[in-house]
Amino acid sequence: MIKIIVGTNRKNSISLIIAQLYQDILTQKGTESEILNLKDLPHDFVFSALYDKNGKNEQYNAFHEKVKSGDKFVFIVPEYNGSFPGVLKAFIDGMTYPNSFRNKKCALVGISSGIGGGGIALSHLTDIFHYLGMHVLALKIKLAKIEEHMSDNLLTNRLYMELLQSQAEMLINF
Repeated sequence: MIKIIVGTNRKNSISLIIAQLYQDILTQKGTESEILNLKDLPHDFVFSALYDKNGKNEQYNAFHEKVKSGDKFVFIVPEYNGSFPGVLKAFIDGMTYPNSFRNKKCALVGISSGIGGGGIALSHLTDIFHYLGMHVLALKIKLAKIEEHMSDNLLTNRLYMELLQSQAEMLINF
């Protein structure tokens, strides 16, 4: 089962819409998936679940177990201030090092309102995952000017849809 991680805790995020679209693509390809939305993390997890409090927050532990049980992941990553959201970094920092991600595989999808499509954010995240021993799929999708390519919660850009389809197929076979 592929775990799709919504890389923000923002409510009603475009990242969640893209995650749901990705899940639909995987379903059409006969692959099961599960969406893990960082919005559903405990609000105080950076104080109640990390470092000396590791293992003491049951709600965070449930997220942690879902990540540990996964072998393949898709990270939907919005660009925040030229990188990825801090909540995603804190979430990663809370995982058991190094075994939560070591020798696992992932695909990255960047989202931005600007023209970069989150490329720098994906580069930063790739460096972190390589450090943790995760294998990152070479095709990193960058969905630039995302609001201009959405209508009624649907992605209207044909190239973007083709890229998502291609990446999903590559991840399944990765």
